[in-house]
Amino acid sequence: MKNLTKHKFYEGTIYHKRFHPKVHEFKYNFYLLDIDLNYFENLKNSLFSINKLNFLSFKTKDHFGKSDDFLQNVNELLEKFNIKKTKNMRFFTLPRVLNFVFNPISALVVFDDNNQATHLLAEVHNYNNGRVVYPILLEKKGNSYVGKVKKDMYVSPFFKTDGVYEFQLKYDENKLFLKIDLFEDNEYKLTAIFNSKAKDFNKKSSLNIFLKYMFSTFLVVTRTYIQAIRLFIKGLKIHSPREQDKERRY
Repeated sequence: MKNLTKHKFYEGTIYHKRFHPKVHEFKYNFYLLDIDLNYFENLKNSLFSINKLNFLSFKTKDHFGKSDDFLQNVNELLEKFNIKKTKNMRFFTLPRVLNFVFNPISALVVFDDNNQATHLLAEVHNYNNGRVVYPILLEKKGNSYVGKVKKDMYVSPFFKTDGVYEFQLKYDENKLFLKIDLFEDNEYKLTAIFNSKAKDFNKKSSLNIFLKYMFSTFLVVTRTYIQAIRLFIKGLKIHSPREQDKERRY
C-alpha cells in the first residue's frame, strides 16, 4: 500500500441484507469522508470547516471524547484501549451537511510503519442517543484486513443486544471497501457493505458532495424507519434497549 497523505471522499453504495428470520435487502448511494489525521488542521476549504457552520463541516463533539481537540480525544482513546499511536491513522466518517448529521458508524484505522492496518476502532451510534466504540484487532488475509468483536449495544429493534461483528476492510488511494457481518448465536444474521471509489478532497468535490447529499441525514434516518416498518410488517420480533444503550460510552 502506498503512503496516503491526503484527505479523500469515498463515494459508492451501501448494501444491506438480513438473512434470518426473514430475508430483507436494500441498496442506496452513500459516501464517507476519509481524514488523514496527520493533516487534520488542513481539513477545510471555502465550503468545508472544522467546528464551524458551513455547507459541510466536521464537529469534534460528534465523536469520541469530551475535549474540543479531536486529536487529543483520539490519543486518549488509543491509550484507553492500549493501542500505540502511529504516524499513519485515518478516520472515516460522515461530515455534517448544513450542520446536521447522523453517523451510524465511523471508523478510526491505525496503520503501522509498513502501512499495514493493525487496528480498527468502530464508533457506532444508535437512535436512542447511545454510542459505543469497539476496538478491533486486524489481521491481513489476502488483500483484505479482517477482525471481529463482541456486540454490546442495542442498534436495531430486530436484533439482540449481544452477538458478534466480523469486519473486512480493503483500502487504498483509489478504493474503500468495508463489510460488516453480524452473527447471533452462531447464526449469520446480517451483512452491510460499503463499496466505493476515491475523490480528492477539494472545493470542487465538496460542492459535488453537498449538492448530491444535502439531504443525506434526512434520508439516512427516513430510510432506517421505512425499513423498520417493512420488517415489522414481516413479523419480526422487537427487542428493547437497555439503559446503557441510551448513553454515550467511551
